[in-house]
Amino acid sequence: MSGLLLLLVFLISMLPATSSAATSHVLAPTCHAVTPLGHPGAPQASFPQFTCAGGAPERSRYQRASLWYRIGLAQWDRANHAAEGGPVLMVGTSRFDRLEVYFRYADGEVRRQSVVQGDFGGHWRAGGQIAFEPPVRDQPLADIVVRFDRLASARLLRLRLVDVEDLHWQATALAVAVGGALVLLAVGAIYNLTLALTAHRQFALWQSGWAGVMFVWGALWSQLALFIWPGMAGAPAAQVCTILSCFAVALATLSAVTALEEGKLPGGLRRAVLALAGLIALVGIPLGLLRTGPIAMISNLLGVAVLLDLLLVALCLALAWRRGSRKARLYTAAWALPMATLGLIEFADIDVWFYGAGSQILVLCAAAWQTIMLAVAVSRASGQVRIERDLALRSEAQAQAQARLDPLTGLRNRRGFMEAIAPMLEAADRDGASFALLLFDVDRFKLVNDTYGHDIGDDVLVAIAQVLAAREGPYCRVARLGGEEFAMAVAGMSGFALRRFADSVRRAVEGIEHTGVLAGSKVTVSIGLAGVSEQKDRTLEGTFAPLPTFRDFYHDADAALYRAKREGRNRVAAAMDGDSPGEGDGEGAEASVVR
Repeated sequence: MSGLLLLLVFLISMLPATSSAATSHVLAPTCHAVTPLGHPGAPQASFPQFTCAGGAPERSRYQRASLWYRIGLAQWDRANHAAEGGPVLMVGTSRFDRLEVYFRYADGEVRRQSVVQGDFGGHWRAGGQIAFEPPVRDQPLADIVVRFDRLASARLLRLRLVDVEDLHWQATALAVAVGGALVLLAVGAIYNLTLALTAHRQFALWQSGWAGVMFVWGALWSQLALFIWPGMAGAPAAQVCTILSCFAVALATLSAVTALEEGKLPGGLRRAVLALAGLIALVGIPLGLLRTGPIAMISNLLGVAVLLDLLLVALCLALAWRRGSRKARLYTAAWALPMATLGLIEFADIDVWFYGAGSQILVLCAAAWQTIMLAVAVSRASGQVRIERDLALRSEAQAQAQARLDPLTGLRNRRGFMEAIAPMLEAADRDGASFALLLFDVDRFKLVNDTYGHDIGDDVLVAIAQVLAAREGPYCRVARLGGEEFAMAVAGMSGFALRRFADSVRRAVEGIEHTGVLAGSKVTVSIGLAGVSEQKDRTLEGTFAPLPTFRDFYHDADAALYRAKREGRNRVAAAMDGDSPGEGDGEGAEASVVR
């Protein structure tokens, strides 16, 4: 939504450029002159002899000298604008040492304004431009003379005349568009860096680097960085921007290619794209450092390389999409606008469009758009991965839980029981608390299966499990160990209280009504009990004696269970241990059978 809002603000801000076309003129001056450096420029008599026969000045002559342009005002409506002092000259920033502008009036008076590399004073405007506003005089403005010292390339100059009334509106519109784009790029850089560090995504790291480079490039090109670093005005900013733009292309290519899944691209194509991206980044360094030489020609060759890079990236996305890459579909929407923008500026001359900001403002806004779309794509992909991961974790947790449960009764199985009572054993061993293990075995259960069938036997086991599960709590754990054998671990209970607890469970099982299943017959259990009492009985020379292992408890409880069976079933029998409850007293000794 923020990206669409930015795009809407930008487009609206550009609309007055069409309506005020009559008060904004793009200049292509034909009258020029080249003089040695240091030519005095103040008196009118010292102006050089201009050549107005057409044609561009020779690069080899002006790059180490002074290049002059004379701008006539024949196209400017003097009658309508004389009161405002004449048109404002807007110059796109470029590589030069010094820029002087002379406003010559009809009475012969000359007014001079100038900027130098590293100090634009109050002349700079957002959008990479320098504004020269003529002083207001009663005399009409005759013409404007411009002088560049050590200009790197005349072909890269952007000159235009703007009505003074439109100047402030245009500057504000460009500042809003540039500021919004820079904010989105900064947020995108931080977001992708966070994603790269937390999710270990390589493409997110490249994307973060790309957004960061574009942020710095945009701040330098638009001259908003001059608020913080005024010494970067002019050639230093232009040179750094050239290097950054090449690095941005390389990083964007790396981001797009590395985002695609392995196996979705031919290895040769992937390597070719990455090699071309590296070449563009390397070429950008010497091109940025150049102040003389065929800068425009090298820029054109670099533009061809960038176009080829765009075509290869588009081919990569298309192939990956065709091979079923989900990421290719997501990233194509993000890449479409920047790729179209870069392709457009290579074929169309738009350097004076959009209030003179030219192709750079398009690139900056397209980069902001790409940042938004990639953030949306990455968020969607990460959200899908997170959902899939959560489902996998939930399935794994459910599988692990099921692996610890008895499928018939829902109680813990032996594995789950061992894990559940481990903390209880540890606490009892550490604190000297009491602990007991109860083993339950259904009496004559084979007779139930043989008489009524195994499905009825399962119903009986489920009913018994429900009775035992009702005792489950922080100090009691219940399990079905297998067949008709159940187990219960109890902490904090010993002696007579433990005996009464075990017997109450036995009576509860005996009291189960199996109406409609066993025709009212009763089913009983025999219980074997083994445990240790509280710490006062386990103190040995001021320390607690080691707690028996689970295997020891199980062995003693199993022996007590067999004794309960031998003594008539449906009873509780305790292991023969001085710290354990005594031997069963025969309560409920009468054998219970299925009648």
